[in-house]
Amino acid sequence: MQFNTGSKHVGIQLAAISLIVAASVYGNIAAAETVFTVNGIEVDSAVIDVYFESRLGESAAQPTPEQRTALISELRDIYLLSTQDHAAELAKNPRLAAQIELQKHGALAQAVAADFIANVSVSEEEVLAEYAEQSKMAPPLQFKARHILIATQGEAIDLITQLDGGANFEELAKEKSTGPSGPNGGDLGWFSPDQMVAPFANAVAALEDGNYTPEPVQTQFGWHVILREESRENQPPTFESVRDVINQQVQQKKFQAHLASLRTAAQE
Repeated sequence: MQFNTGSKHVGIQLAAISLIVAASVYGNIAAAETVFTVNGIEVDSAVIDVYFESRLGESAAQPTPEQRTALISELRDIYLLSTQDHAAELAKNPRLAAQIELQKHGALAQAVAADFIANVSVSEEEVLAEYAEQSKMAPPLQFKARHILIATQGEAIDLITQLDGGANFEELAKEKSTGPSGPNGGDLGWFSPDQMVAPFANAVAALEDGNYTPEPVQTQFGWHVILREESRENQPPTFESVRDVINQQVQQKKFQAHLASLRTAAQE
């Protein structure tokens, strides 16, 4: 069974809470020291750390000396250009002003979301209840299957004709399949239906063990001929193995509820 580890149903995604915002909200701003000055504007170590993280996608403590020199040079140029005399006049351009305004509110929104997630309380009972709910919704069976992926329906029909005549599925997959599992005889291993696109999952579920699809199955990847080899009861992962994921999902649900209440209370 696969638990839903995504946050696609959350209004403001946790994944969108960037390292930049986290650093600016939770970093030690009080300890920041001026590193350089451009046209009278002091640029401190906190700004540099955030810029490094935005450029490198990793901890600001990680850049090499060469990277640090290059990035500080980039940042100097940013401040140099933005402090030119006509920069303030350019900022009055409606489109640029809108971009600046949007960036400001976007950063603040992400910071508020990050703060909520960091401080929301989640009990063990809530995590257990979410685990139980997802366990109930899991498909009852897992399947072990092979498939042959082909570009056209006609080619897939021809393969089924060959199978009807006694051809070996695994050998046909090795010879004809365009999918990444082709060299392995189309072997997909064990999977739950919710791990596959719907047409493929539905076709596998409709088969008996040992049978292949009597007609080609179309998905966005092409045309499939599918052999269902085995099936077994779907066992959920242990609670301990998914505790952290479930905890995050409960946090996300609470944030979604909080956001809904803010929408209701918002003033026009």
